[in-house]
Amino acid sequence: MPETPTPGEARSLAQQLLEPLHRRWAHVQAVAEKARELSPAVDEQDRELLVVAAWLHDIGYSPDVRDTGSHQIDGAAYLERLGYPDRLCALVAHHSAASYEVAHRGLADRLTHWECERSPVSDALWTADMTTGPAGQRMGYPERLEEILERYEPDSVVARAMTAARTSIEIAIDQTMIRLERTKFS
Repeated sequence: MPETPTPGEARSLAQQLLEPLHRRWAHVQAVAEKARELSPAVDEQDRELLVVAAWLHDIGYSPDVRDTGSHQIDGAAYLERLGYPDRLCALVAHHSAASYEVAHRGLADRLTHWECERSPVSDALWTADMTTGPAGQRMGYPERLEEILERYEPDSVVARAMTAARTSIEIAIDQTMIRLERTKFS
């Protein structure tokens, strides 16, 4: 089984799959940079994994990877087929409160294939994703949520899921910022 890819290998794979999706590629690049900035909020041995997961979190949007329509599940399944470690696949599968969207899509049983990790790593991944706009612009979470709700129809799966997930995402962001602040005093 392959080891977790290096950040460079993850970047190359994400670029290959997402560069044709210009805005998605811009988003992923910015999320990876934000994850790198947030990495002091996680244990030292997990910092590289956080950045790798950030590079790969949206590969399920690629037409070459897309299967179920849930980019979280499709990305994780693709990484699993490549033989990458379960933890990386799970971080991709569950990123940014994926369970809400997956449930609305009727695919919750597929998501249970990967264990949901609630940790500083998952919180930081969610934070990086949910504070980065669709074209890579930095934004606060309230602004990001508003942008998502404007982009999708009010009754769409994504809009309903993101509305339901708000508190979970806010907690992950708050916890990450607390952890990051603590590193300044240690």
